[in-house]
Amino acid sequence: MYEQILEQKGHRSSPLPKGPWIMTQKWDNLLFIHLPIEKEKVESYLPEGLSIDTFKGEAWITILPFEVNDMHLRGLPTFPSVHTYLELNVRTYVKRNGVAGLYFFSLDASKILAVIGARTTSLPYYYAVMDMDKKGEEFQFYSKRKSKTGALLQGSYRPLSEVYIPKEDSLEYWLLERYYAWSPFGRYLVEVGIHHTRWEIQQAEAAIQSYNLTPFTYKEMAKDAPLFHYSPSKRALFWPVKLIKQRDET
Repeated sequence: MYEQILEQKGHRSSPLPKGPWIMTQKWDNLLFIHLPIEKEKVESYLPEGLSIDTFKGEAWITILPFEVNDMHLRGLPTFPSVHTYLELNVRTYVKRNGVAGLYFFSLDASKILAVIGARTTSLPYYYAVMDMDKKGEEFQFYSKRKSKTGALLQGSYRPLSEVYIPKEDSLEYWLLERYYAWSPFGRYLVEVGIHHTRWEIQQAEAAIQSYNLTPFTYKEMAKDAPLFHYSPSKRALFWPVKLIKQRDET
């Protein structure tokens, strides 16, 4: 299975990370909430070394609730107690030295051990009370961070269309096919390299009842029609976290 994933790399705009992958996860029942936003509103939140990436001059933020399953290190069984949990990511689209990738505003998880483990690698994870419930074709999702901010997402979603693969020159392809992610850590950037096969998605509909995750309100970002995509499952491979000195950036 893993060799077949590694063999499929023609959809990448950047090479595979150097060395062997070290961890894998299966992502299930993913909802992509894609929201356009003026790039000037996002740029000031980016750390040194990253520049905002745009599609036809417009920046985007994506909110992504999903399930993590079958998480384990290469060659080892699943992690006891933390091999499955819920996760919620909030990201925008950036470049570093010409390489397209993601910048995470936050990553919330439903298991404290998963949060502690991720924070040891300097990633901005937070512990949250989370729930995902499926009724028929509809998923109901709830996440509230266990902190003073009480960062919150509550809503429902369901797939609408048949499964399809986005065209390479489309906005969907630009949003989805990204294989590096960065976050700040003091004077450093934390870089994570991943790989998976090309995304197969469905159009979806979603209703967001409550949102408090970014400096920008949901209403502010959703003034133009948001895009909703659903993916039933994706196996991902992860490489070791890399620390990059920001002062070396150009």
